[in-house]
Amino acid sequence: MKIEIRKENTPMHYRFSVLPLTQANSPGVSSDVHCRAAESIGGIDFRQWPARMISPFTGNQGGGVATVCSGDTIRSTAVFWNASKFRSLRPPPYHSASFRTGSNLTQWSKPVGESVVLAYSGGLDTSVLVGWLQDKGYDVHCLYVDLGQPCEDRPAIIQKALDIGAASSLSVDITDELCQDFAFPVMQWQARYENIYLLGTSIARPLISKACLQRAREVNAVAFVHGATGKGNDQCRFQLAAEALDPGVNVIAPWRIQEFRDLFPGRTEMLEYCERKNIPVKASISKPYSSDENCLHISYEAGDLEDPMVDGETIIDFGMTVSPQQAPDAEEAVTISFESGVPVSVNGQALGPAALVAELNRIGGRNGCGRIDIIENRFVGMKSRGVYESPGMTLLYAAHQALEQMTLDRDLTHLRDTLSPQVAEMVYYGFWYCPKMDALMSFIREAQKPVTGEIKLTLYKGNIRVSSRTSPNSLYRADIASMEKGGDYNQTDAEGFLRIMGLPQRVQGLVNPRDY
Repeated sequence: MKIEIRKENTPMHYRFSVLPLTQANSPGVSSDVHCRAAESIGGIDFRQWPARMISPFTGNQGGGVATVCSGDTIRSTAVFWNASKFRSLRPPPYHSASFRTGSNLTQWSKPVGESVVLAYSGGLDTSVLVGWLQDKGYDVHCLYVDLGQPCEDRPAIIQKALDIGAASSLSVDITDELCQDFAFPVMQWQARYENIYLLGTSIARPLISKACLQRAREVNAVAFVHGATGKGNDQCRFQLAAEALDPGVNVIAPWRIQEFRDLFPGRTEMLEYCERKNIPVKASISKPYSSDENCLHISYEAGDLEDPMVDGETIIDFGMTVSPQQAPDAEEAVTISFESGVPVSVNGQALGPAALVAELNRIGGRNGCGRIDIIENRFVGMKSRGVYESPGMTLLYAAHQALEQMTLDRDLTHLRDTLSPQVAEMVYYGFWYCPKMDALMSFIREAQKPVTGEIKLTLYKGNIRVSSRTSPNSLYRADIASMEKGGDYNQTDAEGFLRIMGLPQRVQGLVNPRDY
């Protein structure tokens, strides 16, 4: 037998606990008071269930004792109370308790009606999670964070969550924020994890956490749920960002729960689960690599790609780029303009952050630019293999670097380059919302002030060539740098310069002679 006690449109919420039968039948507790008495304890009506109210708490209109009966036989006893009178409790809309027939023990079920917000992509893992969370008794509010995913059918994804049974399914478009406040500052650092990866997935995770926490506040959710595995980096990025923004947040990561892993030991079982529930997914047993998309890039991993002997180019259905072999046989030029390190136009057309990245994705993608295949070191300690395509950001990195070469002072550039690997590592690990990152971002905003100008790139079958540079803040002076006679540089001055610079080496040579 299962009883659900609901009290809606009121701040009064109720909890259950076991009360032994010996206490229920103790002196002074009447077993003749029927459930109608419950109306004096918050207005709950038990008459629809075979239960009797034994006694309210003396002097407290916020609780009582109830029994589950079969005829005149007491089967189980429970005590309930108004959770608003006990501030240490987290009151959900209502709770349920399951009572074992013939026993006075209470078998708890998950709180019925407690809301959770799921970072929902519509892929295999999060589609499974909608059903699994429902099985656990949660109301699941799916949030599709629109980051400009280039290959996804948004209306279909939102509808799929509702079809599975989600309490709500919404999409929030924060693509401009991703580009302007996250991707562009990382690009200004020229940050590449392990000298190659442009951090397209890593950059987006803190923003997804932020959006999910905002949604959780709207629906009064008790937890933020994500589908990142316990072996990967994304669990770190989601949780570190969420806890920095809301130190009291409850994060549910099913892949870190043994029960979930036992139920879904592999992708095959997850696909079978989806088949039973008629949930369409992109992955298949025969070709089970997974992908993650946003406007910055698409990443591919798992399945056949876990074998480092497999050529990723031959098995992946790339979504943003053509192969260099399929790219046009003619060069294509593209001009990118920057203001204080921020890209503002493409080929003379002023564009917003997301539109600019999208345009460069189209241009770079059709010319086969921006693919990499790497084995990287995860934050959790293992190595993993990933294939990435980032056509637009690859063009931006190249153009931005070329403009900096003209406009930034040598010592400032070298200091930035010294710190850049730390920024890349922090972004990769998930340390976005922290004092160190705040300070580093303040530094780069100051450093980028002179980085204004225009760069022309020439693209050909995956290759990128800087073919033209111009800036009002250029520190390059042809008359000084020229090998021809003239300019303000007196080559005779180099004699004294080198005598001073060489002094430490001369002293070392006298004290510790070297063989030659």
